[in-house]
Amino acid sequence: MALTNKEKTIALISNGIAVYSIYQEQGKLPENTTMFDFVLKVIPEEIKSELSPELIDEVFEYVSSAHSS
Repeated sequence: MALTNKEKTIALISNGIAVYSIYQEQGKLPENTTMFDFVLKVIPEEIKSELSPELIDEVFEYVSSAHSS
């Protein structure tokens, strides 16, 4: 079963959040790079139509709550 573009987008957002967190902890991010900016850079152009700030927030909230429980 192939993933839909929305499912691919969610997976990429989740991965982007994880990589952002790791880079932030290691001090490897340029100054003033936000999570939103970072996620926008890692999403391929052909999937960006599925991307929205609300979806990034929703994935971030889910990932954060899943790791804290």
